[in-house]
Amino acid sequence: MIRHWFQTGKPWIWFTASAVSISMILVFGLLLLIAARGLGHFWPGDILEFHYQEQDGKTPILIGEIHDEKAVTPARLRDAGIEIDGDELVTRYLLKIGNRDIYGQDFRWVIGPNMRDLRTPEDLLTVERLEWGNFYGYLQTVKQAGVTVAEGDAAWLALQERLSRAGNIQAEIHSLEKSEIGAINYGMERIRLARRGLELNNDNDPVKLAKLEKERAELQAEYTILQQRLTGLYQKINRDSMILRSADGREVEIPLAKVVHVYRPNAMSLLDKLGFYFAKVGEFLSDDPREANTEGGIFPAIFGTVMMVIIMSIMVVPFGVVAAVYLREYAKQGPLTRLIRIAVNNLAGVPSIVYGVFGLGFFVYFLGGNIDQLFFPEAAPAPTFGTPGIMWASLTLALLTVPVVIVATEEGLSRIPKAIREGSLALGATKAETLWRTVLPMASPAIMTGLILAIARAAGEVAPLMLVGVVKLAPSLPLDGNYPFLHLDRKFMHLGFHIYDVGFQSPNVEAARPLVYATALLLVLVIVVLNLAAIAIRNRLREKYRALEN
Repeated sequence: MIRHWFQTGKPWIWFTASAVSISMILVFGLLLLIAARGLGHFWPGDILEFHYQEQDGKTPILIGEIHDEKAVTPARLRDAGIEIDGDELVTRYLLKIGNRDIYGQDFRWVIGPNMRDLRTPEDLLTVERLEWGNFYGYLQTVKQAGVTVAEGDAAWLALQERLSRAGNIQAEIHSLEKSEIGAINYGMERIRLARRGLELNNDNDPVKLAKLEKERAELQAEYTILQQRLTGLYQKINRDSMILRSADGREVEIPLAKVVHVYRPNAMSLLDKLGFYFAKVGEFLSDDPREANTEGGIFPAIFGTVMMVIIMSIMVVPFGVVAAVYLREYAKQGPLTRLIRIAVNNLAGVPSIVYGVFGLGFFVYFLGGNIDQLFFPEAAPAPTFGTPGIMWASLTLALLTVPVVIVATEEGLSRIPKAIREGSLALGATKAETLWRTVLPMASPAIMTGLILAIARAAGEVAPLMLVGVVKLAPSLPLDGNYPFLHLDRKFMHLGFHIYDVGFQSPNVEAARPLVYATALLLVLVIVVLNLAAIAIRNRLREKYRALEN
């Protein structure tokens, strides 16, 4: 009976279904773990205040936010030199105490049984700063130009008013520095290069020189006005400050210019916390990183990843399709063609770092260096295209993924019935017209399949990008409002490299760990969105040409 059941093949169907189900459960379980660890970081957790029993008998007051917890055995604690009574499991808490500028670290482990008199005072503050991480403490006074303007209960309202004003000023400063002053600096550099180009060509035309000088003087005058305005804004934003008291009684003065957020999580309602949570997630998606990438947002990394994939897709599809068309439609089928196909298939298995080394040597040093000598001699010795950038990174990944597109396109071309080609030729069309108007449109779903596979691989690659263009922090995006708008020579940030940098190169591992989870989840979502867009296009093309295939 069992032997007959195995002969029917049903057990293998069940085994296959079980393996697929287990794989799906593991994948979704991993995604849920990443989401919980990453997205939970933005929730405004309560701040605890308690007395802690130290090993030397002291009981200092600690203030902080519970970041993680683990159950450990007393024997393990005793091995670490911590005396604990009993043999039951003990909970250890990773407490984010903040105030790194005072304590030298913003995390410490505490033992549950040694925590006494736990409280959650509503007037405890969490201060997110541009530098030194969070500060936890009590608000004492608010100052303006060194003079106390509010203290006690009135200090919180005065602080909110000045924080709003400081935020508006900070936004205006950012707009001036990034947009207007940045555009002027870009224009001044363009004029400098143009003048240098005239010198290299021994062109002393006074009309050209006078025109460049006039442009430079206009930009300089505009820069002087903006600089004066910027100085005034910095004077306004630097006049306000607040004094806070830490857990050990020390008072610290913090300028509002260095503050991102101030909030009282213990006094927040559930609705307030939800609003704050979604605002923090929005900041994570739209802001620039800070504090060695352990704070702030990751918008430049999102932008760089998507733009690199788009440029790579534009480059890889034509090369892959042309190669596949030649191998399937024009090349004489024989040993040489089979050898080429084997080589193409083997290219898909070459380690990605090898492509990175090739891209650095050929694209950056050879091709980019010669482009600089021919078209950008005035920029020497600073390289323009002879240095890693987003174009060379996209070309390297296009080279890495082109075998996938070739194989998928060939498979699509092979499935098109021979009768369709013969019918087109019989009606008087040339082979090229048949290929362009009939064969390629019908093979477009297979081409899109190859593109989907290429996107899925390229978006997550990190090793080759470390050699050909990705950086820890890019000062400007590859796309901006300065001519020629798309700057293919610029370096860029990437979500995959950001995960590596934050996870393995961060000076503050505990603070960076939640961002690793959040960025990993975002990378998966970006790849899914790009693939879904390609799949939607493929499905429309498949429906459009299904009637012809039948």
